[in-house]
Amino acid sequence: MLSQTLRPRGAITTAIYGSIALAASVASVDTFNVLDYVDPLIGTANGGHVFPGATLPFGMAKAVADTIGENQAGFAFDTTFVTGFSHMHDSGTGGSPSLGNFPIFPQPSCPNDDINQCKWQLNDRAVAWEKNSVKARPGYFSISLANGVQAEMTTTNRSALYRFTFDEASSESLSPVVLVDLIDLPQSRSKGTADVDSSTGRQTGNGTFNPSFGIGSYKLHYCVDFKGAELRDTGVWTKNQANITRKTISLGADGATLSGGTFVRFHSPKDNTILARVGVSFMNVKQACANAQREQPDFDFDGTRAAAETAWKKKMGVVSVDAEGVSKDLQTIFWSGSYRSLISPQDYTGENPLWESDEPYYDSYYCIWDSYRSIHPLLTLVDPLSQSLMMRSLLDIYRHEGYLPDCRMSLCKGYTQGGSNADVLMADAYLKKVEGIDWDTAYEAVVKDAEVEPANWDVEGRGGLQSWKSLGYIPIDDYDPYGAGTHTRSISRTVEYAYNDFCIAEMAKGMGKQADYEKYTTRSGNWAHMFKADQKSSINGADTNFTGFLQPRYTNGTWGYQDPIFCSPLLHFTSCYLNPDGHETYEGSSWLYTFYAPHDMGALIKTLGGPEQFISRLEFLHESGLLYVGDEQAFLTVFQFHYGGRPALSAKYSHFYIPSQFNTTTAGIAGNDDSGAMGSFVMLSMMGLWPVPGQDVYLITPPYFKEVSIENPVTGKTATIRNVNFDPSYTSIYIQSANLDGKTWTKNWLTHDFFTEGGVLELELGSTESQWGTKTEDLPPSLSSYQQ
Repeated sequence: MLSQTLRPRGAITTAIYGSIALAASVASVDTFNVLDYVDPLIGTANGGHVFPGATLPFGMAKAVADTIGENQAGFAFDTTFVTGFSHMHDSGTGGSPSLGNFPIFPQPSCPNDDINQCKWQLNDRAVAWEKNSVKARPGYFSISLANGVQAEMTTTNRSALYRFTFDEASSESLSPVVLVDLIDLPQSRSKGTADVDSSTGRQTGNGTFNPSFGIGSYKLHYCVDFKGAELRDTGVWTKNQANITRKTISLGADGATLSGGTFVRFHSPKDNTILARVGVSFMNVKQACANAQREQPDFDFDGTRAAAETAWKKKMGVVSVDAEGVSKDLQTIFWSGSYRSLISPQDYTGENPLWESDEPYYDSYYCIWDSYRSIHPLLTLVDPLSQSLMMRSLLDIYRHEGYLPDCRMSLCKGYTQGGSNADVLMADAYLKKVEGIDWDTAYEAVVKDAEVEPANWDVEGRGGLQSWKSLGYIPIDDYDPYGAGTHTRSISRTVEYAYNDFCIAEMAKGMGKQADYEKYTTRSGNWAHMFKADQKSSINGADTNFTGFLQPRYTNGTWGYQDPIFCSPLLHFTSCYLNPDGHETYEGSSWLYTFYAPHDMGALIKTLGGPEQFISRLEFLHESGLLYVGDEQAFLTVFQFHYGGRPALSAKYSHFYIPSQFNTTTAGIAGNDDSGAMGSFVMLSMMGLWPVPGQDVYLITPPYFKEVSIENPVTGKTATIRNVNFDPSYTSIYIQSANLDGKTWTKNWLTHDFFTEGGVLELELGSTESQWGTKTEDLPPSLSSYQQ
């Protein structure tokens, strides 16, 4: 998640199953339509920042109504006024709004038929929207405004198509005006130019804008064509004045919040309807127009919408569930979260003006700090082809810009929140044999993260590498003459760097680089250098009775202090963001980060006092109010009971959060969606498979369905997880025994070959905790051995 002012945040949406496949046996396979169980409006209120508009899977064009208020994704349900309809957005981000460039806005006519009496400026033209009018479905969005306009929209990959229907009551006096505004949602424009063709009504232009969570700027172009009414006149406008003689307008940096642009006015349309087709491009206006003409030559709204629905059903079709007995609400939570997990990253291939390349280009990684934990492991399961394209895109960014990004949007470098977590993605893809990736370049890139400090480590790589190599931790008073960056997060950066190095070691081992394997394995143990064994913790003056927490440390080896509950919901949570005056843990407390050593849980459990103390402490984390599940670092802690030999408790706490924190209301996720991080958390949890990113490990809990199947798009093999004695009341959620392809399976984890080779895992369930998966030999891998 991102800070309130700097970074995109996340909120648990519901698992990507919905977007990926749906064959459920509540109804017959022939009648089941997964899209009927997707509600794009979930998470559009109360800070969820979910994009509910029309888009394709990973599509660049994203059309929706833009509202006044907390409009990071354009539209928010807990708002009142619409200011326009724009064609590119991001989903679930925190911090500043993103994109929303070049909104178009229709007005049925100008008062007294006077063009200067129309409303032009952003806030002046704002009109109330009717609360019961909104309809959202994959590939489609519709809303009705108080001025008598119904706006519908659908998209292709690089273009949007709008259908504006005007109230029949005013048809005789209709002379619709449609403007294009050179503004964007964060109002960051430094310059912009717009033109209108007086003979065709085509509106074109471009603008230069800033990204919402990064550095630099980007230039975007648009092209708008119309169909459905005879052109009356055209012109330009700025402030609250229109000019029908001018056809070009330019705006500079002195008025980033100033609206201005072009307009077209029509004679009354015969059927009260006007179609507006908008092409977008990062390359030039010509390509923006070509994108629209190629993808939507006939202005066929219904056909375009149908094609979008087909694309979504195909993308979702690799997963199927037997939902017998499962409530419609839970199915909607599941499939809606799954849908949101397929919105980003966005495919900008062919739209990158920064360099020439035959490689794919994906954008809107908001941010890898969020997405490496669940989004990309999920895509590796359900859409490995797209995951391969995304990894190739990251490597092409490395080739041309020198480092793997930790965050990226709108062709710009985004802010790094912790470690160099693209390293985790590369290791995860390597271990799971994702095809089509240049592994030599991938290894070169992750080693550079570990060894070469960039000039600006706020946006790439790692800072403090000299201290990391010499001291084995990031000190609170770090002196770093080798690069510039924000000197905060010494605890959270230390544990993330340690895990990043472990992931590099895993790649080195597989590639036969023994010396590197030993080097990075040793460095992966640096997390322990921040553990202060005698540190106590209290809540409101009452001792928690747990001792030993990560603490900040000075260059000379002495200890600093940060209250272990600081940066939790119980103590000043909102101050721990990516700010120069931030703290030593990022968006989470020392309580939370003390659990982060997923590569060496044997050592961590021993450090925390053994399995019984570990389990007791982990339960306290979940029960005390210290944990906010709307932040992605919380995800793994839900399932870490597996490492302490209590996998039943992972199932218990999965159900503790779902559906209590996730429901079908517009506020129905735990925080910001973070580009689908929360949705993928829910999908994976409800599938009963928690991937440990950067390792070939899936922790097993019972699915929320009688049966879940995943067809691997590469091998064509199907992996099925089946609950025996399935209980839709979820009283019997504890595994009593398991069989894998007819043979007894006692390990509480699986490897990825189950999904590539196919098979059947049967889980016999009961209402009480059993001994299944509790023996030392059945626990997930750990660098250090477990001690009972």
